[in-house]
Amino acid sequence: MDRQRTRSPLARAIGLGSAKHGAERWWMERVSAVALMPLTLWFVASIIAHSGSDHAAFVAWLRTPLATTLMVLLLIALFYHTALGLQVVIEDYLHSWTKVAGLLAVRLGCFALAATGIIATLRIAFSG
Repeated sequence: MDRQRTRSPLARAIGLGSAKHGAERWWMERVSAVALMPLTLWFVASIIAHSGSDHAAFVAWLRTPLATTLMVLLLIALFYHTALGLQVVIEDYLHSWTKVAGLLAVRLGCFALAATGIIATLRIAFSG
């Protein structure tokens, strides 16, 4: 069957079709959301467990290899998931140059926040 005949007249006129990239992004949003569930539960439980602790006790906890690793993984998954979600919103509601500027701002912002959090975590973990 001819592919052109299965498309609507409007779709044929303006040349719109599948962009062939939505499924991968959709899956990555789901994978990052699933990764965030246990990491967020761990983080909330850890904060509650250390709510009465002083700064030194919290720093000592964050210096443990497990806490450092899970915190870095949480930051990566959190800001990756955030960037994917905001990208979808920007692609749906912004047009022309604002879309490009918005996508760039979201990517750079999420990268900067993730990098800042990871660097701070690693500085605490490896400080004297």
